[in-house]
Amino acid sequence: MTYDTMAALADIGTKPGTTKRDALTIARRVVRIACEHRDRIAAERGALRRKARKLRQFLPFTAQQVADLEAMAREYQAEQLEGTGQVLRAFGFLLLRDPDDIAGDLGFEQLADLLSINPAHREKARQEGGETLHGLLLLARAEESATDHGQGWGQGGPLYRACQAAVIDFIQTCPADQLPDPFAPGAPFGPPPPPELRIV
Repeated sequence: MTYDTMAALADIGTKPGTTKRDALTIARRVVRIACEHRDRIAAERGALRRKARKLRQFLPFTAQQVADLEAMAREYQAEQLEGTGQVLRAFGFLLLRDPDDIAGDLGFEQLADLLSINPAHREKARQEGGETLHGLLLLARAEESATDHGQGWGQGGPLYRACQAAVIDFIQTCPADQLPDPFAPGAPFGPPPPPELRIV
């Protein structure tokens, strides 16, 4: 599937009569195509880098070939990679903010069906992520819960990857003085807050 397919799906998703259920289904399909395209580019870049590594053992005779292969790996479909990255970030920001309140309108069960959350995992997903899109996608990582995407960095369902791309973009572009301090007391990497003392 190509950029034209993604654009056609995005146009369908923005039509006035599109329901929120359909809009989320279309968004999921567009993001899945973008993720597959990025994975394909990454695999082909990886193959070029592996060839360069094999040729390194014959240095200095293969120095030019190694440099050429590494340059090809860096530049291979760079525009398409950036384009799919923009698609992921745009959908990620929309999913995190949920300005149309898709989660509220659909309700947890219908949302869980659309995100392919296994019925056996739904209660755990509700506890970890609540009943919001960003909670279920980013916090609980519950999308396609029956599929073992792994717990590694960047591994997860397509909508999780879109949310992650948006968060990474926010961290990279947000002014440093506006980001919270992760090492502050009570923050994830900071010391625990002092206990709350009460007279009983």
